[in-house]
Amino acid sequence: MAGYEGAEVSGAPFDVGALVADVFHKGWEEFQEFVNPLIAQRARLADEPLRLTHTSGGALGHEDGYAIEDLHGTQMLGHRNPAVAAAVRAFLKTDAPNWYPARVNPFVGRLARRLCERTGYSNAYFGCSGSDAVEAAMKLARAATKRPRFLALEGAYHGCGVGSTSLMTPGPFRDLYGTLVAGAETLPFADTDALHRALAREDVACVVVEPVQGEGGVRPLPPAYVTALCELTARHGALLVADEVQTGLGRSGHFALTETWPRRPDVLLLAKGLGGGLLPVSAMLTTRTLFERAYGANFQTGEAHNCTFSFNAVTAVAALATLELLTDDLFAMVSRKGRLFHDALVQRMHGSPLLSEVRGVGLMLGVALRPLDHPWLSFEHFGFSDDDHEGLARRPSVAPLVCHRMYQHGYFAFTCGHDWSVLRLQPRFEIPPESLLRFADFLRRETDYLLELT
Repeated sequence: MAGYEGAEVSGAPFDVGALVADVFHKGWEEFQEFVNPLIAQRARLADEPLRLTHTSGGALGHEDGYAIEDLHGTQMLGHRNPAVAAAVRAFLKTDAPNWYPARVNPFVGRLARRLCERTGYSNAYFGCSGSDAVEAAMKLARAATKRPRFLALEGAYHGCGVGSTSLMTPGPFRDLYGTLVAGAETLPFADTDALHRALAREDVACVVVEPVQGEGGVRPLPPAYVTALCELTARHGALLVADEVQTGLGRSGHFALTETWPRRPDVLLLAKGLGGGLLPVSAMLTTRTLFERAYGANFQTGEAHNCTFSFNAVTAVAALATLELLTDDLFAMVSRKGRLFHDALVQRMHGSPLLSEVRGVGLMLGVALRPLDHPWLSFEHFGFSDDDHEGLARRPSVAPLVCHRMYQHGYFAFTCGHDWSVLRLQPRFEIPPESLLRFADFLRRETDYLLELT
């Protein structure tokens, strides 16, 4: 058409510097107004360090100049890892396509190959989140087995999709939504007899488990239960799905904690740090045989489950750069730091009436605390009622209060979503050992302070 030859979309250059400055001026209030006011309100009531404006050496920087160590776990390589960031910038300087209309993306193919070489699987599917990976595994299991039931464990947290939420332990993360996926149920944690009875009906498509429950209280599956899982799922034809969204990619001291299991799970799920903390990506790894059993009938069934933009090149490049950093030496360092941190927590908290247990693996640790025996330190005293807040008044306040006290020392710690008596601690892999030791010292100081109030 005349007048359109060579025309391009154009406009004034986008001023990112001005955007950043303006966002740090107004963006927190905009989040409260337009995204989720309850999250913003909670953060402000808890006095969480919100105004984080920069990164330095893998840690976060507050606008007032102090550093914050983020113990949430998503940034296992540190915030804005320079190697991953450089790989993304370098890719964006090329003219390579990011998205392919045939959805045959060579960069995604290379990422799949690398993951399969690292794990022994032979097929990969990519999503944008852990929830995506769980949904993909559930659909794979039903398509491959033609069975209706899904099993998970009490205390599980598998994501926010309809399928993954149906696997959730009953409570506020699930109960809002009523009946979700028919056939989904939870079994008692680590109860071998219950597992045996559930599988004996020969109608279970898959059993989805976390090797270490994160939101359930940093609870590792006992070795005897793992053995039973591996044996009984194979015997009864149910797929074993390992949700390693939190434990995988070195967090446990292994690329996947299930490497130590009696048999390799039928499906392995990875996410969180796979994109180097910069880009969202998840992976469902399985075998080519299982994939073809589920989807291999024809071209249409081959595309029955898909995710358009998870198959993009820039995310694959970030994940490939991340995998280059995940070496055996790094995993050995994680194991050493994990033992150091565990022992320091046990030693510093020894004799504290509040300490129940320190548990976990690698740099995924939980500190279980006993309740604070004083009505002034309850959520009910803070103005919450059972009627208005879904039983919030009965929740343990000890771990949230400890988190609040630790902010002033530069540590952003978190409470387990299903068990508010447990601190969930997942620091970045390169955190200095002395910072871990300081955390243990401050934890004892602040728990002693809370005890003095009772």
